[in-house]
Amino acid sequence: MTPQPFAPLTRRSMLQRAAAGFGYVALQGLLGREKAQAEVIPNPLAPKQPQFPARAKRVVFLFMKGGPSHVDTFDPKPLLQRDDGKPYPYEQPRVQFAQTGKLLKSPWSFKQYGQSGLPVSELFPNVAQCVDDLCILRSVYGTNPAHGGACLKLHTGSDTQIRPSMGSWVLYGLGSENENLPGFITICPTLAHGGVNNWGAAFLPAYCQGTPIGNASIPADKALVRHIRNDLLSGEEQRKQLDYIAKLNREHLELTGPDLALEGRINSFELAYRMQSTMPEAQDINGESEATKRMYGLDNKVTANFGHQCLMARRFLERGVRFVQVTHSDGEVQWDQHSALFKGHTKNAAEVDKPIAGFLRDLKERGLLEDTLVLWGGEFGRTPTAQGGDGRDHNPHGFTMWMAGAGVKPGIAYGATDDYGYFAQQDKVHIHDLHATILHLLGMNHEKLTYRYAGRDFRLTDVEGRVVKEIIA
Repeated sequence: MTPQPFAPLTRRSMLQRAAAGFGYVALQGLLGREKAQAEVIPNPLAPKQPQFPARAKRVVFLFMKGGPSHVDTFDPKPLLQRDDGKPYPYEQPRVQFAQTGKLLKSPWSFKQYGQSGLPVSELFPNVAQCVDDLCILRSVYGTNPAHGGACLKLHTGSDTQIRPSMGSWVLYGLGSENENLPGFITICPTLAHGGVNNWGAAFLPAYCQGTPIGNASIPADKALVRHIRNDLLSGEEQRKQLDYIAKLNREHLELTGPDLALEGRINSFELAYRMQSTMPEAQDINGESEATKRMYGLDNKVTANFGHQCLMARRFLERGVRFVQVTHSDGEVQWDQHSALFKGHTKNAAEVDKPIAGFLRDLKERGLLEDTLVLWGGEFGRTPTAQGGDGRDHNPHGFTMWMAGAGVKPGIAYGATDDYGYFAQQDKVHIHDLHATILHLLGMNHEKLTYRYAGRDFRLTDVEGRVVKEIIA
């Protein structure tokens, strides 16, 4: 019988038979690694389920930079009017930003509005028409009388350390509902008093960083995300370049292991590429009706700039952006009237009153207010005592902010300052309490939304904070 020649072995077959198949096991491992390299890194901004049923899906913060005066806007004080020019009858704070004089009455009158009958200053005649949708917090207080520390406290929960901003915490906890836009956008933010730290991610993953559109010195209709346009490469060329960079980065990850910063960078490259088409479309308000533009005050040069910001914010919110901040600020720190209170607050309120009212009505008409939490306020309030003759100093000890929408009781005023408006006195709401309540409305327990860094579990509310359940509907 003629012997048959051996059938040729493939390399794969040889690895299966030789050395009890250990070579084949190694091959499978290599092939699996190559497959893993070829796979796209999961999007860390993909929507996440809240820890418990949420009332809010998204947040918009209307930030009045500089500190609007609560006793001249949403917290009337009859005794302040009566005792104008007299000394403040109680003990003043041990640490003050600057020395102030005697009591200064409000130059504006208050009227009751809506079915709730809540009083609002004549500074805000348009917002007053929406008062039945507002939950006015009259007893907010912080810890720092300086702009820088107070801004950081309000935005990050700490006035002394670099910590993640509340928008970054929200994005970390819930992700975003639009993979082609940033999950956290800040429109025309101020670069002073904390600057980028007010929307920064600090030690949270890089993808939680807020994306600024312009800054406070740029008109809203000219504000853009930096480098949103690429005039050097076509879209096809950019795609090839990104694919090659991603390949190199993934090879690096395979050698070094998980690297949140690098993974965040890879995703940011991809997001930036997609944003080139989605961001200009989201910012383009030309398709809005003339009635909508008038509602936001775009037909008036006084209100047009802030109205444009608010209209952009609505467009981002309805496209699934999780957290949007709209800042009212300029080179003069806007609401910071140490003197010329009447002139300054009159100007500031005129710029924002109609746009804010239009924004609230628009959200309500579109059904967005049901699951959008609106927050209004500054980093602190003002003193009831005079500074510079006709101004007011910084006051973090008691001031007003208001909420509207998703899950808060409408048409109520919660808490109170003392008879003259200096200190939060009844049902006090610390900044940590404010943050805890915002997270709660979003379906997150502020004590469980943590991130381990430098051997410690950090959270937005540090080691304090309580949910103000009394304002939740």
